[in-house]
Amino acid sequence: MMKEILDSSKTKMQKAVDAFASNLETIRTGRASAGMLNHVEADYYGCPTPINQISSITVVEGRQLVVKPYDSSSLKAIEQAINKSDLGLVPQNDGTMIRLNVPSLTEETRKDLCRKVSKMAEEAKVSVRNLRREANDMAKKDDSLTEDAEKDCLEKIQKQTDEMIKKIDGIAAEKEKEIMTI
Repeated sequence: MMKEILDSSKTKMQKAVDAFASNLETIRTGRASAGMLNHVEADYYGCPTPINQISSITVVEGRQLVVKPYDSSSLKAIEQAINKSDLGLVPQNDGTMIRLNVPSLTEETRKDLCRKVSKMAEEAKVSVRNLRREANDMAKKDDSLTEDAEKDCLEKIQKQTDEMIKKIDGIAAEKEKEIMTI
């Protein structure tokens, strides 16, 4: 039973770390990245659909994104969705595609983005700690574990937690370094 608790908690914790890493893709750095539009959804035939599923997104010259919809009728909806998003990018519609110029970040904006990364990292750590608490509760409720086995299980859960928090810190530090690089 101890192995199942450990495997389950490790899988859930890894999913929390992966979700944190994918959420970081939406934070812009000084360069253009197709991942910036991952969470932007356009109204496509009455259904909110991620832009990256209804169009191709390419990076041009490192500072510009080109969004070319597969269906030209969705061009207006994509443009509106980008305008409504909190990315701060102004879409330029030329009738067949949308161009997004990604401006350079000011020092103040870079610091704000780093604070946002830190906040997201803290939220990810909290979710990992909550998963640790759940796993600890499962281990304590398991009557098949002896007292020593329970103690061993709790120590292993704590090691997993420390490992995942270290991963989160590493990912956050890497993103902050990327943001602060001019």
